[in-house]
Parts: sequence; structure tokens; C-alpha cells
Amino acid sequence: MKNLIIGTLAVFISWMALDFVFHGNLLKDAYMATANLWRPENEIKMGVNAVVVLIAAAMFTAIYVFLVANKGIKTGLIYGLLYGIAVGVGMGFGTFSFMPLPYSLALSWFGIMVVEAVVAGGLLGLVASR
Repeated sequence: MKNLIIGTLAVFISWMALDFVFHGNLLKDAYMATANLWRPENEIKMGVNAVVVLIAAAMFTAIYVFLVANKGIKTGLIYGLLYGIAVGVGMGFGTFSFMPLPYSLALSWFGIMVVEAVVAGGLLGLVASR
């Protein structure tokens, strides 16, 4: 249970920090160029987003803690890579197939998800191998 709680917090914090860097800074111009697709800034639901990220972090961690037998950094990184590819394809290209997003934004979302999941998997490998 300790690994689940510590892992969830580590993943949540890493994902929120990386989201701030990627979405809040690096992709800011891309979001401004497609402003017609998003809620106005004063209507964005950051509290809802935080809850969504927390639940996703808990489930990402629970899968690793309860279902992965050989825990460690290498296993965590591989887990993160596979998870990131699976979720990144849906997030980036799945959304691209329904919304008029620029291809570069879809590709960015895919890449961001892979990076965030690999980082989180590495963190889980560290936490769970103790």
C-alpha cells in the first residue's frame, strides 16, 4: 500500500510538472493558434484536470504495483514506454481523427505522453524496488 501511495504521488507530481512545461509553455503558441477549439481561459476547469490526472496516476501506479512481478527501473521504463505509446496514440492521433487539429499538435501530444509515461515508469521503478 505504501508503494501505491508514494508511487501515485510521484507520478501525479511529475505529470503535473511536465504538463506545465509542455502544455503551459512549449505548446502555448499552438494552442493560441487553435483557440477556437478550446474553452476560453476563464472557463478552463483546472480542478477537474487535477482530479483526472490524479486518478490516471493512481491507475498507472496500481497496474504496475499489482500486476508487474519483476519491479525495477528497467521494468518501469519499459512499462512507461508501452503505456505511453498506447495512450499517446489515442490521445494524439485518436483526437486528430475527430478534431481539426494540426498534425504537429497531434504528434506533440503523442510524444508528450510517451515522455511523461517513461518518466513516471522510471519513478515507479525506483519507488517499488525499495
